[in-house]
Amino acid sequence: MSYPPPPYSSDDREKMLDLIRNYPLATLISAKDDRAFATHIPIIYNEETQKLVAHIDIYNPQVETLVDGAMVKVVFKGPDCYISPSVYSTDQLPTWNYMIVYVDGTVSRINDAESAKRTMIDMTAFLEGPEPGFVLENDNPKMERSVNYIQAFTIDIHTMDGRFKLSQDKKPEDRRRARQALIAHSRPQEKDFIDRIYNSARK
Repeated sequence: MSYPPPPYSSDDREKMLDLIRNYPLATLISAKDDRAFATHIPIIYNEETQKLVAHIDIYNPQVETLVDGAMVKVVFKGPDCYISPSVYSTDQLPTWNYMIVYVDGTVSRINDAESAKRTMIDMTAFLEGPEPGFVLENDNPKMERSVNYIQAFTIDIHTMDGRFKLSQDKKPEDRRRARQALIAHSRPQEKDFIDRIYNSARK
């Protein structure tokens, strides 16, 4: 038997990027010798370079694993929730539905201060959205001080693996009910995203 089950696996790049854009707080995973490291940091996708971009506190011990060419895994998690059998119209077992994208890639450090500042500015602009309440200026004195305490880096994407477990193996009515349960357990602003993913998920 293959894993993950084919209905839950997706190689639809645009669907995976949709999740990455909407849920940028990711888990960065790396290893050195026999020790694994994981840190939750915002990681954004650069549309021009098609790379992931991030920065991390230089005092985080994971920094020592983030050398040029190091392999890392990044996990982006979208909406998820427990699906009770009571949700369905048929007899089912409990399960958990979720949307996750795994990215494997290699690290390239950004050691130039001005380029590192650019990552901070670009990330702030992305996270603020189309109607920003705050604009990070290049000469912001706080950024001038803090840029010396971060390690900026990019990740060249080698593979992307989407896992969208959304009751695709159930009949249409049960799938609709699972969709409503996920929406009910999510923030109101997530509904459009959930609808997009459900509509594109393999039946």
